[in-house]
Amino acid sequence: MENRFTLLKTEKGARLGRFETVHGEVLTPAFQNVATSAAIKGGLDAFDLKKVGCQIALCNTYHLHLRPGDEVIKNLGGIRKFMNWKGPVLTDSGGFQVFSLATLRKIDEEGVSFRSHIDGRAVFMGPEESMRIQSNLGSTVAMAFDECVANPSPRDYVEASAERTYRWLVRCKAALESYSREKGAVNPDQMLFGINQGGTYDDIRIEHMKKIAALDLPGYAIGGLAVGEKAEEMYRIIEAVEPYMPKDRPRYLMGVGTPVNIIEAVARGVDLFDCVMPSRNARHGHIFTSEGVKNIKNEKYKTDKGPLDKNCGCYACRRHSAAYIRHLLVCEEMEGYRLLVTHNLHFYNKLMEDIRAAIAGGRFLEFYEEKIPVLGRRI
Repeated sequence: MENRFTLLKTEKGARLGRFETVHGEVLTPAFQNVATSAAIKGGLDAFDLKKVGCQIALCNTYHLHLRPGDEVIKNLGGIRKFMNWKGPVLTDSGGFQVFSLATLRKIDEEGVSFRSHIDGRAVFMGPEESMRIQSNLGSTVAMAFDECVANPSPRDYVEASAERTYRWLVRCKAALESYSREKGAVNPDQMLFGINQGGTYDDIRIEHMKKIAALDLPGYAIGGLAVGEKAEEMYRIIEAVEPYMPKDRPRYLMGVGTPVNIIEAVARGVDLFDCVMPSRNARHGHIFTSEGVKNIKNEKYKTDKGPLDKNCGCYACRRHSAAYIRHLLVCEEMEGYRLLVTHNLHFYNKLMEDIRAAIAGGRFLEFYEEKIPVLGRRI
């Protein structure tokens, strides 16, 4: 596999990199802004993503397969044309949603049979089906189909699941290579990332990572974390797996997380992140700021003439007071959700920019010591 990731600089475990794709360059560490159904919940579109500093968007295979349908999107030119986003897109395989949203599911060697959470209709998804859907979407990066187990889970089940996930990955690789060679493929240069699983068992994780690294894929993810275990346990698993992850490929920690989680994971060698937290929390009035986490619904912000964050340069902070945005949220005005989501996504993307600058300047450890005590604080 041709290597498209360049490691530019390191400081202890932290890595500054450049990930080159057919749809543009991504400087890492980077946060993938989650556009599950080809849109950011809260009223933001692809042009807003550009304004908040997004480098790469994440869309979901499961949701887009159910509606409007991956064949529909293929016929409209692929996911990037469909949502009018010019940059790279990573598509999650649908595995996490199958195991977290779907009901009456049955797992076997071929894949998973389940009922749609929308209308209850029967659906089957396995490695080949997930790759076909993602090929139709034409994303920049396709994620392998895997099983995400709850933490904690019995060791014998986790071991068997990790072995099956490896066999599924081998099938994903063969299927995507075949689909990419087809005439009319939306993105013949689509890249496949493998996913490390193994619950909270260090030895299962390490053995699984060794096996998937041998497949020489364009990138690798650590999955199955932030699903019930404590943050310290997540950090321990990252530390256990990281030495076995190829150093010349991007490393992606799936579904994580808070600003503190991200900084801690960067310190342990992670390059890519995604999480619904900034947009989801914003819609409930919880915002991330340079001083800590605020709940804008609190009464003290009712007459606050200042911005959401005095150190933020986002659209919401430059143009409106905290009092006004709080009023919009309390009245359930869509503009309130939009402004708060804009702020949180801007904050996350600016955080990643600051992390990259700190590593480039050889001061990441200083940045770490300064930010960790502050960004998780509730005001």
